[in-house]
Amino acid sequence: MAGFVVSGTQVSYIGQNCREIPEHLGRDCGHFAKRLDLSFNLLRSLEGLSAFGSLEELILDSNLLGDDLVLPRLPHLHTLTLNKNQISDLENLLDHLAKVTPALEYLSLLGNVACPNELVSLEKDEEDYKRYRYFVLHKLPNLKFLDAQKVTRQEREEALVRGAFMKVVKPTASIGDDTASPESHPQYTPLPSASRELTSHRGILAKNRYFYCGRNSEGNRFIRDDQL
Repeated sequence: MAGFVVSGTQVSYIGQNCREIPEHLGRDCGHFAKRLDLSFNLLRSLEGLSAFGSLEELILDSNLLGDDLVLPRLPHLHTLTLNKNQISDLENLLDHLAKVTPALEYLSLLGNVACPNELVSLEKDEEDYKRYRYFVLHKLPNLKFLDAQKVTRQEREEALVRGAFMKVVKPTASIGDDTASPESHPQYTPLPSASRELTSHRGILAKNRYFYCGRNSEGNRFIRDDQL
């Protein structure tokens, strides 16, 4: 089946322009999949994801997911990437993740309005991004990586003291027509383009603020335990 790739406990269904999770994915793979990659589709809903109760890693980059995003309870999920979607309500998302993904340690939201940096608006600066990180860590204190950057001890201390006061206000104006893709928004600046292959999702981390390397890098490929 085109675009449907299985490797051990890893399942990929990438770049198929699907608007919902195909029923056959859950039926055929939900019972064993630990990593699910649904990047580069047109998903607005995650209905059907409840079939994947054993997921540890979920990649949802470059879809059309918005503030009505609903995840089923995924008790084993430690990695979630939502880069380049249409999420603007940060607090609502974080409150939801705190309830349904208790084991979450790696989260990336680059390319969403909810993540205030130069990737979505030239009006945002480093201070905006710092405040965002403090607020996220206040809501999700167990995170080890946020947006491909390791969480530091100083950030944890700041989040503990000031995180509750760093709420990122949801934009009052619509970012565009719901039927349009994220790239159609005039303030949207995409992550660096690269050659994309269905089975190749390699990337690395670096110490600078925004560093992307490797095919399909979206700021969401985290280092392994043996690299720490």
